Amino acid sequence: MTLLLDTEPTRREETIYEHLTARGVSRREFLQFCAWMGGCIGLQASGVEQMVKALETRKRIPVIWLHFQECTCCSESFLRSSHPIVADILLDKISLDYTETLMAASGHQAEKSLQDTIEKYKGEYLLCIEGSVPMGDDGVYCCIGGKTAKSIAEEVAEHAKAVIAWGNCACSGCVQAAKPNPTEATPIKRIIAGKPIINVQGCPPIAEVMAGVLVHLLTFDTIPQLDNLGRPKAFYSRRVHDTCYRRPNYDAGLFVESFDDENARKGYCLYKVGCKGPSTYNSCGTIRWNGGVSFPIQSGHPCIGCSESNFWDNGPFYQRLPNFPGFGIEATADKIGAVVSGVALVGAAGHAVMTNFRKRADIGEQSGENAEQAEQEEESGPGDSSSL
Repeated sequence: MTLLLDTEPTRREETIYEHLTARGVSRREFLQFCAWMGGCIGLQASGVEQMVKALETRKRIPVIWLHFQECTCCSESFLRSSHPIVADILLDKISLDYTETLMAASGHQAEKSLQDTIEKYKGEYLLCIEGSVPMGDDGVYCCIGGKTAKSIAEEVAEHAKAVIAWGNCACSGCVQAAKPNPTEATPIKRIIAGKPIINVQGCPPIAEVMAGVLVHLLTFDTIPQLDNLGRPKAFYSRRVHDTCYRRPNYDAGLFVESFDDENARKGYCLYKVGCKGPSTYNSCGTIRWNGGVSFPIQSGHPCIGCSESNFWDNGPFYQRLPNFPGFGIEATADKIGAVVSGVALVGAAGHAVMTNFRKRADIGEQSGENAEQAEQEEESGPGDSSSL
């Protein structure tokens, strides 16, 4: 693991806990937040205790937050979190020294603030980047203060301790990189070298996921464990399909055929109307959105796979993919419930077929028992009945 933060502050600054208590956050609320966030990132009880100690004693992280080709939905997601402490992390618990979207300064004053932060916290600050970097035509499609996005990213990253790429734009280019990609939108990982980069994908990412990454950095002084795409495993290790509450409907072969049919009203699986949950890794089904109230599938809309690379070019949103990397379950969706002969189905598809067969057999047995009972009652006559 890469050491990110100093365990002893070089200058006396207000700690996160001190700042919280000064704003009226009680000790109980603080501990509740630590326990809740520890659950989000999969910590044991000892890890939660370590988180409490870290937030009590560590100074706030100096952060530079850059915006390039994007719609600012990542910042909006973070700011609009329903959890008050999560929302305050951005404004109060990290030292957000520069961000074009939220800072009051502008023009030369804003650019001076950026340079002052780099010099004051050289080697200490965390660099957050929202948006892709256009490389076409010498980068003229995104310039700030007379500098291209590429030159700004390279300059600021040089003295950063670590880099967080917020959202699909920064991680893989998103809609700007969709074919034919006229601006040659490029993800951050292809621009910055020699620095640890954490990819927090999604369009936008879930606010609690963003907060969890920052809290992990504060607590353990290291970058979180990442998958092969540079995403934190705590949040991107399971498919949306695996944690979806509609998964039993898939296994039973119950699908929505169109958005206005009876199956849609019954809440059946959305795979046939384009759901990309089987090929998408994210925490939507567990953490959810809007304070854990819902997520797109729960509201009746199929997952569009926004936390995966090139999702804009992976076929129409409302047309299902014929195959996806994995066990090939979805390739057999149309066959579920049909007569299976000769060919052995594997995995969940086979399980779904056998489940349907068992259900039909149970229904048949029950029907046979009812018919036999009726015949016996008819033969015995009404006088033999033991009814009350």
